[in-house]
Amino acid sequence: MGNGLSEQPSFLSNVPFFQSFHIAILGLDSAGKTTVLYRLQFNEFVNTVPTKGFNAEKVKVSLGSHRTVTFHFWDVGGQEKLRPLWKSYTRCTDGIIFVVDSVDAERMEEAKTELHKIAKTTENQGVPLLVVANKQDLRHSLGLAEIEKVLSLKELGPATPWHLQPTCAIIGDGLREGLDRLHDMILKRRKVLRQQKKKR
Repeated sequence: MGNGLSEQPSFLSNVPFFQSFHIAILGLDSAGKTTVLYRLQFNEFVNTVPTKGFNAEKVKVSLGSHRTVTFHFWDVGGQEKLRPLWKSYTRCTDGIIFVVDSVDAERMEEAKTELHKIAKTTENQGVPLLVVANKQDLRHSLGLAEIEKVLSLKELGPATPWHLQPTCAIIGDGLREGLDRLHDMILKRRKVLRQQKKKR
């Protein structure tokens, strides 16, 4: 699933307009995944309800250097009974956005378990990971260094490129910067995969 979304003819690979990327947005329930999605799509706050399945949106985003990139986002519900389905949405994905609630220290260990589980599946080896530390505007939010430590991001290993981005999804702070970093990691990975293909 999604393989056709990220493949393109080689003569188009350097043309930014034609680049499209399949991105899975994951995280525990109430972390702010759907708020992230609709802030990116509409550039405004959209009041959301818990996602019972998934939301799929095709969004054109302007990133640095006047690049417009098309992303196919799959925002998947984070309730415990839905998490086994996550791997269906990450198969052949170009990148994963994992959203954490920076205020919910009690569930950070649970978030860590789910993050490592999905990042270390065979299909996701090497898939770039953007960890969105959401709700950084709130007074009792954990700092980035603490979130990095609690989530054991360095234990993901050198094969998984990752970036931890502080955000406030309601007003959009940090989202474009995080997406820009994810986009760069995806392009680097594609380049490496192309070089490996040529060597065969």
